[in-house]
Amino acid sequence: MVLEEIETSLIMWFSYALIPCLLVEEAETLKQARKSLEGQSKRNKEDVAVFSDTFAIRAVGDGVAVLPAPQNLSVQSTNMKHVLTWSPVIVPEEIIHYSVEYQGEYESLYMSHIWIPSSWCSPTQGPECDITDDITATVPYSLRVRATLGSLTSAWSTLKHPFNRNSTILTPPGMEITKDGFHLVIKLEDLGPQFEFFVAYWKREPGAKEHVKMVRRGGIPVHLETMEPGAAHCVKVRTFVKAIGRHSAFSQTECVKVQGETLPLALALLSFVGFMLILVVVLLSIWKMGRLLQHSCCPVVMLPDTLKITSSPQKLISCRREEVEACVAAGLSSEELLRAWI
Repeated sequence: MVLEEIETSLIMWFSYALIPCLLVEEAETLKQARKSLEGQSKRNKEDVAVFSDTFAIRAVGDGVAVLPAPQNLSVQSTNMKHVLTWSPVIVPEEIIHYSVEYQGEYESLYMSHIWIPSSWCSPTQGPECDITDDITATVPYSLRVRATLGSLTSAWSTLKHPFNRNSTILTPPGMEITKDGFHLVIKLEDLGPQFEFFVAYWKREPGAKEHVKMVRRGGIPVHLETMEPGAAHCVKVRTFVKAIGRHSAFSQTECVKVQGETLPLALALLSFVGFMLILVVVLLSIWKMGRLLQHSCCPVVMLPDTLKITSSPQKLISCRREEVEACVAAGLSSEELLRAWI
């Protein structure tokens, strides 16, 4: 009986000793599970936030879905080419279209409710729009963009500061310098009808004078000057836009030199002299042939002196009969008289 009581007491004491350990272990397990659930919840919230900012078609108000508006609008303008850009709106497996509209100074001041669709970008798929043809005056322009997906549209995003084309960046044009014999020829990059070009050229030597020539359009060869053999000639160019009253910096100087051109010049002179000699020989040959033909067809017969009449014909006719009779009396035959005459 006593042994049974002692056994029961030991069992109870051992059970009471294990209860705190079991409670501590269970508390640790619950704590870890709680931390795991909190981390998972936090990650889910972050994923939802990222999706909402980057991709989301969000539900607002009474549950109507809308697209987020395009962000980061800016205008890149170089050499009077103006391009409006923005950050794209991304929806997985969908194609977003964008509409671009603008207001000139007059509309902004007097008809602020009127916005004009861009001639090239209403709508467009890419996150940029060439608005060069829309910017036709040197005044501030307001620009705005919105996204469209089917029947869903975003709010309008407006450019923070109005754009004026006089802020465009002007760069020197590309140029190609060639030699056409002794002629210096330049061909300039065609930047459009609004551009004029000032071309400076000179002979590279001490004290040389710099000449300036205005070229009204690019894309065509232009003769600058005739170069001297053995001398280097240099060229630089800059653009000018009358619409905004600004010009670019000068391009880098490029020089060309005529070398070894004296031999072709000597050959040209020799060719000219040879041609003149050949021409003289041909003319003399023609003259000689004409003389030969003239003598062959119409020869000139020279009469002997005995057949030439030196006296007046009347004197011969008035020859006295006595002299004739005297000749007959001399007894000369007719044949002898003819031979004597000849």
